[in-house]
Amino acid sequence: MTRIPFAAPIVSILLSAAIVAGTARSQEIAAPPAAAAPGAAAAAPAATAGAPVSWAVFSGYKRYSGNCQVCHGTDALGGTFAPNLTDSLKRLDHDAFLETVVNGKVDGELAMPSFGADPNVMCYIEDIYTYLKARADGQVGRGRPDPQPKKPADVAETEAACMGS
Repeated sequence: MTRIPFAAPIVSILLSAAIVAGTARSQEIAAPPAAAAPGAAAAAPAATAGAPVSWAVFSGYKRYSGNCQVCHGTDALGGTFAPNLTDSLKRLDHDAFLETVVNGKVDGELAMPSFGADPNVMCYIEDIYTYLKARADGQVGRGRPDPQPKKPADVAETEAACMGS
């Protein structure tokens, strides 16, 4: 893979802020499922219409829709020149996802640009990953998550600091 150089100082700051802000939230995908009966087979929970989602999932949905959907398609199902991310996130781990988004990727005739210097992506990278992982795992269905949670105060503060406002 060819690494695409990016503005290291700003990316370092943005990535650090995104990781710190998203670390605790990235594991929180949706409301916890009810306890399974003893001896029941473990299965990925199916997406439930109207089921509550975490702020990270909702924020990730909004940021995905504004930045990634143009190439990767509605609901991350792929486009004519970019892969279905609900399939990709079944194979890619967190670090590989970050590597691809920050540095871009060239695969034959297809190329994903680097988003490492874009605060509209990097300040929300953990939320975008959380949303995509939830889609890949079947925990969040297609379309806009409903109901939408309120933004926590600590998230608003971290977002303002990352975006420089």
